[in-house]
Order: sequence, then C-alpha cells, then structure tokens
Amino acid sequence: AHSAANPTEPRLSNYVPAGPLLYLEAKDFSSLLGEWNSSGQKKQWVKSSNYEVFSRSRLFLRLNDAGRQFAAAAGLPPDMNFLAEVAGTRSVLALYDIGNLQFLYIAYLPSAKSMQTTLWQARAKFEPRSAGGVDFYLRRDPESQKEVAFAVSGDYLLLATREDLLAGALQLISGNSQSRTVEAEQWWSQSVASSGSPGDLRMVLNLEKIVPSPYFRTYWVQQNITDLTQYSAAISDFFRSNKLYREERVLIRKSPPVAALTPDGLEAAADLIRLVPDSAGIYEAKAHPSADSCFDLLVTKLLAPRSGPVPSSQIAPQVQLTSGETGAGSDLETRIDQPPAQRSVTAEGTTALKELLDQTKLLASLQVQSTERDRAGVFVKIHSAIALVAASDWNEGNVQSALADFAGPGLTASRLGVGWQQKSGYQEFDGLWPLAVSVHGKSLLVSDDPTLMAAMLSNFNRKSEVKSAVFVAGFNHSRERANFARFSGALDRPNLGQSDVPGMERQPQFFSENLASLSSTLADIAAERIAIRTEGERDLQTITYEWSQ
Repeated sequence: AHSAANPTEPRLSNYVPAGPLLYLEAKDFSSLLGEWNSSGQKKQWVKSSNYEVFSRSRLFLRLNDAGRQFAAAAGLPPDMNFLAEVAGTRSVLALYDIGNLQFLYIAYLPSAKSMQTTLWQARAKFEPRSAGGVDFYLRRDPESQKEVAFAVSGDYLLLATREDLLAGALQLISGNSQSRTVEAEQWWSQSVASSGSPGDLRMVLNLEKIVPSPYFRTYWVQQNITDLTQYSAAISDFFRSNKLYREERVLIRKSPPVAALTPDGLEAAADLIRLVPDSAGIYEAKAHPSADSCFDLLVTKLLAPRSGPVPSSQIAPQVQLTSGETGAGSDLETRIDQPPAQRSVTAEGTTALKELLDQTKLLASLQVQSTERDRAGVFVKIHSAIALVAASDWNEGNVQSALADFAGPGLTASRLGVGWQQKSGYQEFDGLWPLAVSVHGKSLLVSDDPTLMAAMLSNFNRKSEVKSAVFVAGFNHSRERANFARFSGALDRPNLGQSDVPGMERQPQFFSENLASLSSTLADIAAERIAIRTEGERDLQTITYEWSQ
C-alpha cells in the first residue's frame, strides 16, 4: 500500500541516450544554484584577483564564445537569469562533446513553471518538431550551424544542443524507443555499481574517451594526463552537511596495479597519521615509498633545502614584449659576475645515507610541515619533519652517522657542529643548526625544529583514526592562510609595481594576489583531508572539507 501511494521516482538516467562522456546529476539543482548566488563566497570571488585572472584566460574566452553561439541559436543569452529559470530539482546534464559543448539537460520542473520561462515564451521563434508523441522546438543559427532544441514533457523540461539528443530523450520518456540508454554502457554501469548511494551531486566520467581528448589535455589544470590513462571510468558523489562537505570518489583501473601493496605498508601509512600534531599546517603519508623518494624527501625538506633547477614545462610560455631592458634598477642583490653558490656534498655522505635507505625495507613515509612568524612578526619560517617506518628496527648509530656525513660538508670544514647531544626523547646537532633525530624501533623521525619533534613524539601513544590507506594528506587552511599571504607577499613585493610593458595592465602576482585572494574567498574552510585506498581494480578516494561556520 505504501509503495502504491508513494511510487518510486524514475531515474533520470533512464532518459539519457547512450554516448555521453560525462554525466552530472543533482538532487536539487535549483537550491544549489540559489545558495551559490546568494553566498558571500560568490560576492567576494567575483571581485578577487583569482577571478580577474580567470576572466582573462583562454578557457574563459572559449566559454564566452560558446555562450554567444548558444545565444545566436536560441535567441536569448544563457546568463544566470536564464539558468535560474530552467533549474529544476532533480536535474541531469550529459555532455557528449567537449569541444563543441554538445549536451542534453533534463530537469524535473512542474509544467506550470516551465511555461513561465523565457525559453517557452520564445517558442514562436523556433521550428516545431515531434518525437515520442511530444512536440519540441528547434532553432539553428545559419552562421555557426549551432542548434538549440527544447521541450516540455509532463513535469520534465528538456534542453539540448543537438536535435537527435532531444528526440532520443523524448522517445525514451515515452517508453516507445528501443535505443540504448547511458545505463547500458559498461563505463556507466560499472561506475555506479562500484559506488554507494548518490550524493547531493553525482558525476560519472568515461575517462577512456575523455582523457585522449585534446580539449581535456589542454584545459585540465592538474596536467596529470599520464596518471589518468590507467583508469577507464570514475564516479564522484558529493555530500553536504552544516560544517562538513565530503566527496567519495571511485576510479576504476583498466588493469590491476603492477606493484602489489601489502597490508603491512597500508597499515603503517595509516598508523603514521597519529604522529601528526594538531599544530601541523600540512601533512602527507604514503605506503610503500621507494628509497629514492625517501632520500629526495630528506634532502629537499631537511638536509639541503635549496632552489633546484626549474622542471621542464610542457605548456607553451607566455611572451611579453618589452623595450629590451634586462633586469631592473631595484634588483641589486643578484650577482651576474659569478655562478650561484652551490651546496657541496661529498660522495661519501651521499653514499652512506643512500645506501642506508636502499638496504632498508621501507613500509611508509610521513612528511609534516608548519609555519610560524618570528618574534618581530616580519619573517615566516617553515619547519619540516619526516617519519619513516621500516620493516625492521633502525640502527640508531648508522642513522646518526649517515645524517652527519651528509650534512657536515655544507655546515663545517671539520666535525664541529655535527656532533650529537642528547635531548628529551631525541638527539640534536650540537651546533647552530637544530637538526633533530629520534629512533623508536621501526620508526625514524627527523626534523629541523625541536618543538615540532617534541610534538610528534608526544603523540606516539595516540590511536590512528585511519585503518588502512595508500595515501593520506591534510591541510590546515585556517592556520596557514595568513602566513601564506605574508610569506608570498614578501617574495612578490618587488613585482607589485607597475607593468613592465608600457600601456599594458599589470597582471596579479600568482601567489600573493591570485592564490591569496582565492584563499581569502574560502576563508571559512578550516581544513581539508584526503585518504586513498585500493580494492582490487578500484581506487577509493575520500575528500573532506571542514567549515568553520
């Protein structure tokens, strides 16, 4: 009786024809759109340097061109007012072509509201068509040959940029079509079967077709195309509550991973999270790290931190024409008559530390970083700590000798300052550089800050909240936001004047203005954490965002 009185709402995926690259579904799109338009984050973001840079980007210009082509075909602009009119509760957007932005949109919108929209009022400008026993309307721009079609079928509003997509959806709604739906495609069904219940937003991706697309390879900001080629599909569900946003992702591999991850390494990586102090700004734990990656981590974060060679970029450089001057009158600190100083490291020191790591079976690694201002509040210091878990106990003498041999040539001409003195729970260099090391059985901790070392040691009796993971990372945004702005502002200060090119408006600095303004916009996000696990051919990712209010 209950089922008869409350029939299950049909899945909107039943009405989506096969072939999309991306499927996006919302439980209540209208409410999400209303919250975004009235939010303080949007008001602040559109005035920020981050938005200013985005509004000049090639992607933004391409989207504007697509909007003008849609307006020419539909006879009305696709602005926020138009979007608010057609936004329904349960809604689906299926993207079939990235370059041409060919899509099908279906929204549950009572017919009375559909007929009040500007789109319906302008139907006289469209050519009438029919499919599945329902009339729909089509309009084509003769210049760009772009199409816009829409229809109202019961309480569903349908909008598409291809006639065949809209006609196919109407036939599926009528139940008279034998055409395949997106649910019949393997990438979609496999993704949905691997996930749990849908979130407030659900996105399903056909990565096997998306990743090779030149548009995706050009505009995908992470530029990790090689990593994504190992996956055939992915699904992401986004859940919202008052102070916690959670995203559950499932990435499906084309084949099982080559290197098997043993349970001891996964448990060791998860167990290391208990050492992270509450004052940490950022941390990152990995299971089964290689000896080379651990060596690089120790060198770049602690033993020899310096600016290395710039990695080769695969993005075309941006050319700025100038009048020919090289350098600036304010740049008096850069020497041009001698090469930059390099930190000398003896082969013996490098070999001892590298051999120690090569001969050790490493289960997990953890790096922790935090910032603090000096007493005057002028400079921002960055402190780091690294923890390594081995399959067997570390030899404390070998560890101390290898670290001293590596760091010594860069600090002293003799052995002064690289001897070890006992502190409470750890050993520390007896010189001016406060390198600290602590060995606890299978755990090795190294830090350049005694306070950070003491905080991590005090957490050894904690219990980890994570049971098993390949990768766990976290970022304390509320703690690091002000220090990041201060640190990057000091670095960018020489470049905050007028544009170097006469007549050209100055571009916002990337760190101190662009990213800092985005950080300020999202100031209410207190922290972020990501945990990655593996189950056979699936990679499971959980991302959480904690809001302060």
